[in-house]
Amino acid sequence: LFSFCRRHFRGRGDKQTSFKTTTMVTHFSRFLFSHQSRALQHPLITTLRVMGSSSSSSSSSSKLLFRQLFEKESSTFTYLLADVSHPDKPALLIDPVDKTVERDLKLINELGLKLVYAMNTHVHADHVTGTGLLKTKVPGVKSVISKASGSKADMFLEPGDKVSIGDIYLEVRATPGHTAGCVTYVTGEDVNQPQPRMAFTGDAVLIRGCGRTDFQGGSSDQLYESIFTLPKDTLIYPAHDYKGYEVSTVGEEMQHNPRLTKDKETFKSIMSNLNLAYPKMIDVAVPANMVCGLQDLPPQANL
Repeated sequence: LFSFCRRHFRGRGDKQTSFKTTTMVTHFSRFLFSHQSRALQHPLITTLRVMGSSSSSSSSSSKLLFRQLFEKESSTFTYLLADVSHPDKPALLIDPVDKTVERDLKLINELGLKLVYAMNTHVHADHVTGTGLLKTKVPGVKSVISKASGSKADMFLEPGDKVSIGDIYLEVRATPGHTAGCVTYVTGEDVNQPQPRMAFTGDAVLIRGCGRTDFQGGSSDQLYESIFTLPKDTLIYPAHDYKGYEVSTVGEEMQHNPRLTKDKETFKSIMSNLNLAYPKMIDVAVPANMVCGLQDLPPQANL
């Protein structure tokens, strides 16, 4: 995966920003006020637009309300994004967990937001998604997942699709390998979108790691070759962390990820010799998540 990145980030004048995981103040100050001024050239990707000025970047970033939430039992991150410049303050949740739905809704209500989408990066095997439960509690909320997942949902996404909340949007990128249906959601590249860009990678890319590839249609070949062509300062927000990390960057992982910096054959050898335990929740979580987490409701509600 990041071997692919290395081949496409040899542009002129790249600047790598290092974000320390121990201070969220630094993350947010850089997120709100930083700007970039470069374009990447490669026939396989669209050239990124150049940010015009720090005032434009600050203005676009200030539209976004962002919260990173944590469920400790499965070590899952849930992400809340909203466009607070829009009259309705539309919001979405990425990778909600059933056990923390009440917490998430309490926060959404406190902030005066309108939840529009409950999205998953893939069919999780270690927890039951909260998307179905959210649909029962908030009328009009739409469940969202990739078409390739084979799961049930209100909206099915394919690579290149966009999901909008107000004037902010997320792009859909296919990043299979952990599961066949994994996608990464990336904030837009336009000048009126938050900068630096943010990538919600699910289990495809973890901080200093990646998702296992030995079940649910996983493939170390696919994971290694997943196209993840983003600027080096793009913030990486994974679905899980087990070591206390909160955020990384594409450039940081390209240098320091102990798996994804290896050549393909070494990477495949690493992945085939992890000897990980059978996920304790998989027999409950996967069937539930294939119906959007609505495992306890009548069949007609599982749509």
